[in-house]
This record gives sequence, structure tokens and C-alpha cells, in this order.
Amino acid sequence: MRQIDEEKERVCVTGAGGYVASWVVKFLLTKGYIVHGSVRDPCNEEKNGHLKKLENAVENLRLFKSDLLDYESLSAAIAGCTGVFHKEVLEPAIIGTRNVLNACLKAKVKKVVVVSTAGAVILNPNWPKDHPMDENCWTDTEFCKNIVNWYCLGKTIAESEAVEFGRRSGLNIVTVCPSIVIGPLLQSTMNASSLLLLHYLKDGRDTMENPDCPLVDVRDVAEALLLVYEKPEAEGRHICSSYTIRSQVLVDKLKTMYPNYNYPKNFTEVKEEIKLSSKKLQNLGWKYRPLEETITDAGFDKGKDEEVRVKPEEVSKERRLRDGMRELRESVGDMDCRRLMVGDEIGEVEQADRTAF
Repeated sequence: MRQIDEEKERVCVTGAGGYVASWVVKFLLTKGYIVHGSVRDPCNEEKNGHLKKLENAVENLRLFKSDLLDYESLSAAIAGCTGVFHKEVLEPAIIGTRNVLNACLKAKVKKVVVVSTAGAVILNPNWPKDHPMDENCWTDTEFCKNIVNWYCLGKTIAESEAVEFGRRSGLNIVTVCPSIVIGPLLQSTMNASSLLLLHYLKDGRDTMENPDCPLVDVRDVAEALLLVYEKPEAEGRHICSSYTIRSQVLVDKLKTMYPNYNYPKNFTEVKEEIKLSSKKLQNLGWKYRPLEETITDAGFDKGKDEEVRVKPEEVSKERRLRDGMRELRESVGDMDCRRLMVGDEIGEVEQADRTAF
């Protein structure tokens, strides 16, 4: 990826204090970009203080108070920028994305990178079972309605609207669809998707199902976003997923690395499989880290001591998510329920802070 020389390029990252966004900001600052970070409250040190400590942040980072539903505040953050990195969030997915894109059009930005989710890809019952899902595969919105999966429905509509907006307006829009995002955090508290995965694997139950888990490192996602922004030939959708691994294989790997946990002992097989292809992204030069490195850096060995330090509201969100998934599993089956997890944030958590990703 190119290094910024001479006159510094100015870009905006929406929800800059979020999980993936924090890494995007970090990598942009390291490369010499001037970064406008849109956040709900720039003075909230607990949520955004880590951004101010990043290398080059003093000189090149400016935080803007903005809300995805407030067009004027978004316009102020995007003004003067040549590029924008935007993550769809559930509650204002369609209106918020539309506001961001209109502000980008007004500011005459040269490229917009929209972060969607593999949840906008994988829920397609008509896709050939023996064919890996690529960028041509879109989640079936009617199927989402039938199984009451509003998260993937909202994400799919928001991404398709962004693509259509680009066609109509001429705005250069590319999208990236990450799978389940894990890895280290820059912010001070553990995000709910990591909590959910930790409990899913280490909550002491004897038996669990053995589905495919499509995973990607948060740093690899951030690097993919910069890659599609900087590569002139990057266009359209890009699936971003490193490994598809069975739950049992992942548990066995965790056992080897961190043996002092009460892992599940028995696994029941499921018929469905998830096969995602990131070939398009790899053809641009994208590479991903070894899974062992991701697990090590994610701090999965912190276990119960770490859970004590997690903010109570995060534990509450995680508990509500687990309860909701259990209820959904009873009505539509475990496979469709598990698919709610795909993406770097869980839908309910996104409603709690609609600017973070």
C-alpha cells in the first residue's frame, strides 16, 4: 500500500472509536493521512481516548461530533476529505448510509469504502451448495423476512442501496463484507462479538453443535479497507474472510494453546456449510494473518479475570444476545441463528452505539 507524501491526503472515518474503525484510524495515521473521525462525543475519553494516543494523532487526527441521522454534522466531518470509510450500523442502516453518501457527494470525495458484512452474502438458499459464495451472492431479503432475521435484512438493503447510489450518482463506492471479526482491541473494553465468541467456546457446556465459523482478523479487515481505497482498480463488492473452520477444530486449537479451560467435550454435526471466497480481495494483494496469531493477540487466555473487567452493560448486552439467539434457535434452527453473528458487530450491540464499528 502506498505511503502518503507531499501534501497530506484527508479522509473521514465514521464511528471512529469502534472496533474495526479504531484499527482503520491507526493504519491511516501511520501512513500519513489526515483523519477526520466522526464520533458521538469527542470528549468521551472512555470510548474515544484510545484514538488520541495513537501515533501521529496529535498532528493528524481531528474528532468531530456527529450522528448518522444528522446530515449537517456528517457534512461537517466529511468536508474537505477525498475519501470516506463508512460502516453500516443496524438502527439507522439505510437512512444513515444515505446521509453519509449524500454528504460525500456534496464534498466531492473521490472514493467511499462502505463496510457491510458477510451477513449480506450468506443467507441465500438458492445459491449452489457446492459453489463458494462470492461477490455475486446476495442475501435473499424475502428469506430474511421469513426467518425473522432483521439484522441481515437491514445490512443487505443498506449495502444494495449504497451500490445503487453509486450507479445513479457516479460516486465511486466500493464495499467490503467481513465475516466474524476477532482479534485484539485498541479500545479499553472488550466488544460484545468477542465476548459472545468467548462464551460460545468456553462456557463449560458438555455439548455444542459443530458448524462452520468464518473468521477474519480485525487488523486484516482494516488493511483490506485501506487496500480497496488505495487501489484504483478496486471496484464493487469484496468478501473479507480468512478461515472457515469447524467449531470443534477451533476448540481443539484453543485447547492446545490454552488448556486450562472447561471446553465442550462433545460435538453434534450440522449439514449446512458456509463457503466464502475472498479471491477477489486476494487478487488485489490482500494477505491475512495465521489464525494462531489472531487467537494469541486477541487475549483469549485472559478468561474469567478479563470478564470481571468488562463493563457491566457489555455483559448485559452479551447476555441478551445469547438469550435472543436461544429463542431464535428454537424457531428457525441453530444454523440460521448462528448466522446472526456474522459481521464484526452484533445487531443489538450496534443499536446501542449507532456510530461505532
